[in-house]
Amino acid sequence: MILAVLAIIAGFALLVWSADRFVEGAAATATHAGMPPLLIGMVIVGFGTSAPEMVVSAMAALDGSPGLALGNAYGSNIANTGLILGFTALMIPLAVHSKIVRKELPLLLAISCVTGAFLWNGSLERWESWVLLAGFFGLIGWSIYSALTGKGDMIEGNIASELETHAMPLGKALFWVAAGLVLLIASSRLLVWGAVTIAQQLGVDDLVIGLTIVALGTSLPELAATVIAARKGEHDIAIGNVVGSNMFNLLAVVGIAGAIAPMSNVPQEVMTRDWPMVVGLTVALFVFAYGFRGQGRINRWEGLALLLAYVAYTAYLVVEISRAQ
Repeated sequence: MILAVLAIIAGFALLVWSADRFVEGAAATATHAGMPPLLIGMVIVGFGTSAPEMVVSAMAALDGSPGLALGNAYGSNIANTGLILGFTALMIPLAVHSKIVRKELPLLLAISCVTGAFLWNGSLERWESWVLLAGFFGLIGWSIYSALTGKGDMIEGNIASELETHAMPLGKALFWVAAGLVLLIASSRLLVWGAVTIAQQLGVDDLVIGLTIVALGTSLPELAATVIAARKGEHDIAIGNVVGSNMFNLLAVVGIAGAIAPMSNVPQEVMTRDWPMVVGLTVALFVFAYGFRGQGRINRWEGLALLLAYVAYTAYLVVEISRAQ
């Protein structure tokens, strides 16, 4: 048990660090290639912040733990919206100016409903997983189109400023792309081994471990990026990071895991407990941030509501874990 806990701690630390280096290297490489800042921010950085979830879920599926993969995806979305955005908005109220972010919010809600429809019968077939992956590539295409046609959007200037701050030579950038990817895979395998070992020794379903420990750990890059962006006044980047990551999780993370190992026996709790939480938080985020009341925003009271929802959900899972002992 002690060795498994140490593996999780080391895996998390290396995962977060390598993801950060991978994103910075990829963004710098794209800058040297002449890609527009908005395109880099929406596609390269957006993909990079979801890389931990993607790699961890792929490794979990390869190791025969699809429940861990599914829990990682849903748990990360719950943590991103409830914990990360809730905590950030409680500290610094967030305003939404970007038209691109406002377009992504209803799209996220629609994707959440589609993934739930696929899991409704208690399974995720391989063809359904490929549909999700097709949606992911469609999302990438839409992001590229939005970036190329979204000149002058509020978020563009913020991204350009961030890229200048993290500029690096091309050789160094390519090195960190390669090294970051290798370390991502290595740290993910270490993390998955530790999580599965603990789940087996505690007699807890790997889905619950994925929803709690693993999801929180793989969401650390989004937490850091969102808080830093909010402190700099880059509110659209803060919200855009979470919205983009959530869409990538539902389409790519679940899709990759299901394509590798179709899930024939999805626990009933996913549809009665976890999916409603994902959709509920997504609806709340949509209502708060879209701008039905004029300027889109998440104020402190709304941030507190999101955070309390996450705390209550996590407490419920902890109680379930204790009952399993």
